[in-house]
Amino acid sequence: MGISLSYAKDRDLAQEIVNDSFLKFFGSVANFEEFQSVKSWLRRITVNTAIDFYRKNKRIREQMEINEQTEVFHEVNALGDLAYENLIALLNQLPEDQKLVFNLYEVEGYSHREIGVKLNITESSSRVYLARAKSKLRQLVQIHLKEYAGR
Repeated sequence: MGISLSYAKDRDLAQEIVNDSFLKFFGSVANFEEFQSVKSWLRRITVNTAIDFYRKNKRIREQMEINEQTEVFHEVNALGDLAYENLIALLNQLPEDQKLVFNLYEVEGYSHREIGVKLNITESSSRVYLARAKSKLRQLVQIHLKEYAGR
């Protein structure tokens, strides 16, 4: 569930990704080779399922992003006390394309070339999305710290 949460905006979408991942996993058990790690195989399926979900729901997501751009993050915690849920909340404030590229590059370790192939974008677009994601995250952390200091 943790992997899917890092790619989805909420628990319901993450659960949908998990369910689809397990369906794909059990549907492809015949292709499993003994020397593979089940954990890494399932992780790869989950990441690819999240990417498929991203592609499938792009139009809906773009409309939602327009509506969400005016929202402000109001949860207050010290940076040192940021829990996993708080980090996910910060990441969820990123536009979906930036969040996906950030996760693929920083969390999963894909190169910009690999990301470009997976998402059908150019390598330079992947770099731009990553730079924008990092910039936006810096701003969100600053807001987060200011709200905490004003408490």
